[in-house]
Amino acid sequence: MATLTSNVYLSPQYNVPKDHHGCVVEEIAGLIRVHKDGHVERPQVLPCVTASTMNPELNVTSRDMVIDSATNTWARFYAPSCQHELPLLVYFHGGGFCVGSAAWSCYHDFLARLSAKVGCVIMSVNYRLAPENPLPAPYDDGLKALTWVKQQMLYQQHNKGSGSDSEWWTTKCNFSSVFLGGDSAGANIAYNVATRVAACDGAALRPLNLKGLILIQPFFGGEVRTGSEKCMAQSSGSALNLAASDTYWRLALPCGANRDHPWCNPLVKVKLEELKLLRTLFCISEMDILKDRNLEFCDTLVRAGKRVEYEVFEGVGHAFQILSKSQISKNRTKEMMARVKSFMTL
Repeated sequence: MATLTSNVYLSPQYNVPKDHHGCVVEEIAGLIRVHKDGHVERPQVLPCVTASTMNPELNVTSRDMVIDSATNTWARFYAPSCQHELPLLVYFHGGGFCVGSAAWSCYHDFLARLSAKVGCVIMSVNYRLAPENPLPAPYDDGLKALTWVKQQMLYQQHNKGSGSDSEWWTTKCNFSSVFLGGDSAGANIAYNVATRVAACDGAALRPLNLKGLILIQPFFGGEVRTGSEKCMAQSSGSALNLAASDTYWRLALPCGANRDHPWCNPLVKVKLEELKLLRTLFCISEMDILKDRNLEFCDTLVRAGKRVEYEVFEGVGHAFQILSKSQISKNRTKEMMARVKSFMTL
């Protein structure tokens, strides 16, 4: 596949508002507005940056690559300077399945630093957004991205020194050490892609070897409210409130589904004892409305015999690592990166 040369991060998902689309039927102020006729507006709340926008002190190279032109799925790669092969982290950004981009400046900065700190190649997948593309479209894009990685790996193995567009990052990767990860809705995508792969014992991806799952503030829900959802519904210290969470789920889930759909609530209608799951790290925020749901999920997985580790980061809310500039958030972000590094190097 060719390297991206155009500004594809300015994708059709960022629509120019038009008049006469009927009344607004769903809205999250400043982020998304859905009209009666299906027209979607997404104000550019955060700047998009090119892959070449990079702090030279990080010694990280970044480029964009097309995964599937038919669905406009692409990925931004981050590869630190290194003389030996590195693990690969396939990462999915957050945004409630409805907003966000791999080109958002906050993700570009966070993942460039994470790549340098952990010492890993990162593939940040830009997947299709709801409500135009409701679930399971992002899961399909995630699986497609992994299949594409396998194809690039096999091509590189059989055509070493060919000068292919992917050689600059494939030659840096240890494909026997691949991790899936993401934050918020991206963590939900990583989890559901991982369970799809594990259901067939990873046969479709061999010789790729998935070694672990990194879930940062994973976006799950349910019809019954948890304590943190009720007590922190309007928390000023977090980027996610309960009303926005409910709206994201209404826009992302299949028509007619409620928040006890397994894609939203993995504790419903799923026999966790029979679930095949990679070794998993949960990164949970103390001031996040999702805290109790994340902790309950961890506890249930542990009781089902799964290999689960978690850490609660004190004094910070949802998406602190990408959106907050406070000193405590900077400190906790460094701690999170160190925890991820420890998990990936075991």
